[in-house]
Amino acid sequence: MLNRRMLLASIAGTGIGTALFQRSVVGAMVASNDVSVESIEQAEWITGVELSEDERNEILKSVSRTGDAMEKLRKVELSYNTPMAIQFAPTASTNQQLKLDRAAKTQQSVVVELPKTEEEIAFLPVHQLAWLIRTQKISSVELTNIYLRRLKKYGGMLRSVVTLTEELALRQAAKADSEIARGWYRGPLHGIPWGAKDLIAVEGYPTTWGLPQFKDRELEGTATVAARLEEAGAVLVAKLSLGAIAMGDKWFGGMTRSPWNPRIGSSGSSAGSASSVVAGLVGFALGSETLGSIISPSVRCGATALRPTFGRVSRDRCMPLCWSLDKIGPIARSMEDCALIFNAIHGGDGRDSTAGSYPFQWPSKRSLENLKVGYAKRRNAPDSERKDLMILKSMGCDLVELSLPRSLPFSAMFSIIDVEASTVFDTMIRENDMQGFNLWEKSFRAAQYVSAVDYVRVQRARSLLIEQFDEAIAEVDFIINMNDLVQTNFTGHPSVVMPIDYRDRDSVRTPTPVILSGHLNDDERLLAFADAFQANVSAHQEHPDLDGWLDLYNAEELDESEDAGNL
Repeated sequence: MLNRRMLLASIAGTGIGTALFQRSVVGAMVASNDVSVESIEQAEWITGVELSEDERNEILKSVSRTGDAMEKLRKVELSYNTPMAIQFAPTASTNQQLKLDRAAKTQQSVVVELPKTEEEIAFLPVHQLAWLIRTQKISSVELTNIYLRRLKKYGGMLRSVVTLTEELALRQAAKADSEIARGWYRGPLHGIPWGAKDLIAVEGYPTTWGLPQFKDRELEGTATVAARLEEAGAVLVAKLSLGAIAMGDKWFGGMTRSPWNPRIGSSGSSAGSASSVVAGLVGFALGSETLGSIISPSVRCGATALRPTFGRVSRDRCMPLCWSLDKIGPIARSMEDCALIFNAIHGGDGRDSTAGSYPFQWPSKRSLENLKVGYAKRRNAPDSERKDLMILKSMGCDLVELSLPRSLPFSAMFSIIDVEASTVFDTMIRENDMQGFNLWEKSFRAAQYVSAVDYVRVQRARSLLIEQFDEAIAEVDFIINMNDLVQTNFTGHPSVVMPIDYRDRDSVRTPTPVILSGHLNDDERLLAFADAFQANVSAHQEHPDLDGWLDLYNAEELDESEDAGNL
């Protein structure tokens, strides 16, 4: 028997009736468990649409033709790495390079004293760890073992670790030490331990996507971003947790916790990446974002992160959730760290057709003079009392009050994610194999009723949003704290996040974030500006005291709270 999706697509293809009528036919079919002239007539009665006998028969013929075609198509095996033949591009820019210069270096050659304790070492930012590694004040093997010990000690409490890659890590670290001893220094990531969100494939290790069904599944090949970090000399120490299928902070291992307050979740879906970085379990991590999954957990945990312009980083062999929205980006302890990591992973690879090779240089030589920054006034906080604006003024920036486009129905645009994601997981949906899907089950089932016409209409509205957003920010260089998470994800604009302060309540610290967004493909200048901004704060240098929480965890006295998180 034909399913509801086939029927709906067939009826829509005839052009007969309204959307309400078409869905009513589906409802009538479900009630009678068949498609017949009678079920079509029932839909006519529901909607007040009158069809001729010829039109009813045409619908039945169309259903049959489409059904036969779709049944044949379902027998064609489509892997998770098979993208759509159409792709989203937020900009028509053709300023790409045939060969990228990845010779990044830290901005200042400062002398870093080796801290006396492992904990102090673990919380150093990448650019300082790089100096210690390069000057052989500490070996990569020593640093890797520090992080492995911390992963084993705190990873269980935070539920941030899916798989330790200890054997691989020690092998890569020993290789890094040998190369550096011979005078072959690959750059600032050489010998630095990192963690991968567990939707990034690494050959020889499970890639679970947070689902119990894939707990032991190994995918063929290694993702481009992981391969590029290996080429830069970085050391993979762990696959880190994500909310199941990139939703929230709950996976088959439980709820990933915030290192500042492990009684609550770390938000999602790059839950383990943000939590592990802020807890000092890794030097840095990679996360992914479809609609908030880098920014949201970084806000909750107090991490520093970059969500790049759409199309700047390959998603090859990374779990597809939404081909026209997914982005991969770094989560670290400083903006300079994010720039160094981005320098290693950005650029086309011939595998992800959306990924382009645009210029990027670090340290940046782009001018940061005479900048204009857009902002929105707040009812409960005068401009003179806002720390973010005071810092901008001290930097010599001109503040420009502006508003962002909000006339389009963003709720309709969310269907882009539901439709594309339900296509990725279509086989599991049809087989009712949705254990551990979090809230996706309802969304995926509802997405079956979105017509192709509506999907294309939403994507066209998205093009309009990009035009409106570009027009809104045309006269400024950046915007700050403008609640633009939804807009910039749909438009593809880059954003960064960092902690600026903390709120203290009942002996619990909660990070207060700053979010800056910039123009399309202007990631370099955005990072340079954010780095200059971060030089005026110290919140990113603070770290949580985990041992007190660990005592509570070992005594089974930590509570969990529900947290939906982001995608």
